[in-house]
Amino acid sequence: MTSTNVRKDAEDSGPSGYAAARLRLLQEEARSGPPRRSALAELTDDWLSGLFSAGNEQVRGVSLIAVGGYGRGELSPRSDLDLVLLHDGSDPGAVATLADRIWYPVWDLGLALDHSVRTSAEARKTAAEDLKVQLGLLDARHIAGDLGLTAGLRTTVLADWRNQAPKRLPELQELCAERAERQGELQYLLEPDLKEARGGLRDATALRAVAASWLADAPREGLDDARRRLLDVRDALHLTTGRATDRLALQEQDQVAAELGLLDADTLLRQVYEAARVISYASDVTWREVGRVLRSRAVRPRLRAMLGGGKQAAERSPLAEGVVEQDGEVVLARAARPDRDPVLPLRAAAAAAQAGLPLSLHAVRRMAAGVRPLPTPWPAEAREQLVTLLGSGQPTIEVWEALEAEGLITQMLPDWERVRCRPQRNAVHIWTVDRHLIETAVRASEFTRRVHRPDLLLVAALLHDIGKGWPGDHSVAGEIIAKDVATRIGFDRDDVAVLAALVRHHLLLVDTATRRDLEDPATLRSVAEAVGSQGTLELLHALTEADALATGPAAWSSWRGSLVADLVKRVSAVLAGDAPDEPEAAAPTAEQERLAIEAIATGGPVLSLRAQTEPPADAQPSGDPEPLGVELVIAVPDQPGVLPAVAGVLAVHRLTVRTAELSTQDLPDGVEGAVLLLNWRVAAQYGSLPQAARLRADLVRVLDGSLDVAGRLAERDAAYPRRRGVVAPAARVTVAAAASRHATVIEVRAQDAPGLLFRIGRALEDAGVRMRSAHVSTLGANAVDAFYVTDAKGVPLGAGEAASVARKLEETLRG
Repeated sequence: MTSTNVRKDAEDSGPSGYAAARLRLLQEEARSGPPRRSALAELTDDWLSGLFSAGNEQVRGVSLIAVGGYGRGELSPRSDLDLVLLHDGSDPGAVATLADRIWYPVWDLGLALDHSVRTSAEARKTAAEDLKVQLGLLDARHIAGDLGLTAGLRTTVLADWRNQAPKRLPELQELCAERAERQGELQYLLEPDLKEARGGLRDATALRAVAASWLADAPREGLDDARRRLLDVRDALHLTTGRATDRLALQEQDQVAAELGLLDADTLLRQVYEAARVISYASDVTWREVGRVLRSRAVRPRLRAMLGGGKQAAERSPLAEGVVEQDGEVVLARAARPDRDPVLPLRAAAAAAQAGLPLSLHAVRRMAAGVRPLPTPWPAEAREQLVTLLGSGQPTIEVWEALEAEGLITQMLPDWERVRCRPQRNAVHIWTVDRHLIETAVRASEFTRRVHRPDLLLVAALLHDIGKGWPGDHSVAGEIIAKDVATRIGFDRDDVAVLAALVRHHLLLVDTATRRDLEDPATLRSVAEAVGSQGTLELLHALTEADALATGPAAWSSWRGSLVADLVKRVSAVLAGDAPDEPEAAAPTAEQERLAIEAIATGGPVLSLRAQTEPPADAQPSGDPEPLGVELVIAVPDQPGVLPAVAGVLAVHRLTVRTAELSTQDLPDGVEGAVLLLNWRVAAQYGSLPQAARLRADLVRVLDGSLDVAGRLAERDAAYPRRRGVVAPAARVTVAAAASRHATVIEVRAQDAPGLLFRIGRALEDAGVRMRSAHVSTLGANAVDAFYVTDAKGVPLGAGEAASVARKLEETLRG
């Protein structure tokens, strides 16, 4: 039956005819989605128009208006009818009679009705007092009566909304935030409210209201499709339950999926989550833009008064190569070339997360449209930037979602597609698989001071459940995927093996601790054999806790934690055995020997600076080499303060230290004196490297006391105050027991920052200890350093003295 015939039946038969026509329309299998909602709205319009005109006397100065969802022409099977009877106030008695003539037939059919009778002035006054009323009137649509009256109200309501937008939009944002706090995020809930949860239909309506204000607009790509998908699901929910509900309960999901022609309930939830994610991301971008516009409007009059008119250019502050901050967002520098810089998305994302700032929509879309794929394996910088992004704590989530919204994550990590928006039908889990993986990385970032290889911990956190997109045991499938991903990212063979083991056994500790007899030697031997080494055990312990904390409040407790810690202690004893002999120092290269002899001959520091390169894996023989960093070798006659002096000079010149080794160089026979040899891999924070001659000149000045590095760094910190960004875990300093027979090993794990190594070196010098060697590495945003120290006589420190040095160093770094 055509919609015209359905509407004709309703007009001819009155309320009962409308009910029959409505039922036939909802049972038409050939019509669903937007066409059915529009047809239902048209059918209802015709019926209400008939009720409006049914009296013998026509009432003048009155119109019937649909508002809200009905005003938008979007009627789901059990939707409320939101109606306003608007009048000019000339004949209240006639208007009351007309209202009864319309409302009672609606109630008699059992339809939900939200109604009001108002003059235009009363409607405007109520809208000014009640934001929800104003939002409903923004979608006002004429049904019957005085068209001019309706048009006049629409015009004034829109004008009021635009004039009052600077005041009303913050109210609307607060309303959305309060609702999200109560209802949760639609994209992660197992039983979501399609309307009220964050990312649901209410938020889609709020975005329409923002657009109507002309103050800002939402990103349009995919937004209409996402809204349509949620409306389709609500239609199916109404039809299968026969109730006016917006909550997609577990027991109804299979029926709803069947009504929509979907494979199963998981497919349904994944489509709901994808739609909600689009709306949530659009909301984040839109509200950020609203805030920016409102701040700009508030500041502009004062600036004009100060500057005498004119427009001031937005301030741009550098964050990383090709990346700047502008108006509270991370944007691309004017010289950035995504088509020539495949690492740019990861560099921009890491910089944004570290600064606690959002990535601008324009920047993400520009990179998504133009960036070329990363080579396989990834260059070292790409791997380091990924680790930095994952280790940035809570800000990682928003930045990751921005990349994912434009397809950059699946472009870099194709295996991510199988876990994206994948539901977890387990009451313990509160997140989808993909969000759980990011939450685990966020939790793991809090434990980076507990492990020697925070980079492996963070990447394992990202990948530990990657096998859930495949059939079978997700740990077994995940091990295979993790090997492939880790190899593509550029980890070496040993690191790939560790990552694969962590993914394969990420449930081993908690399962064993809670389900096996820890007094049984066979239990401990089996765990030790599976883990294989102390380093992997340390990483697995941290990953286990991060995974559980990211799962939900029911997955971790002090009891579980104590059981796992007890197991780890027992397995560590099994793995320990006799302490290995300290490895012999590597023989010096010819260049190192040459520099050492020159340093003795000149009595001062000498250095060499050269780039390390390798050809890209996918390049032709004539392709340009891929830069790995810059190798800096320094030889200095043995004297106090060498490490802080060199580290301070590098910090002054804005050079980031990736790795560093300090050792005493043995000289050839016949050459008297002792030389300290420092091997560094460094990178410039911005721009190009300084000349080697300038570095040497400044190093000479620091060693002779004519250059105050500490003062220079303090002045720079004062001139450029720290950004409000990620709150890093506090620095941790420990004494490694029995790590060496010849020295005391002090380990430092801290957030990498300019001048960090200078502060460590100076603190150790102030403590009066001698440094035999230092092993410094930067893994993402984490510095993991080991310092072999002795007392003035060259013997290891006593236990009490070592603990005191470690405590004072930790206090210095936390101060």
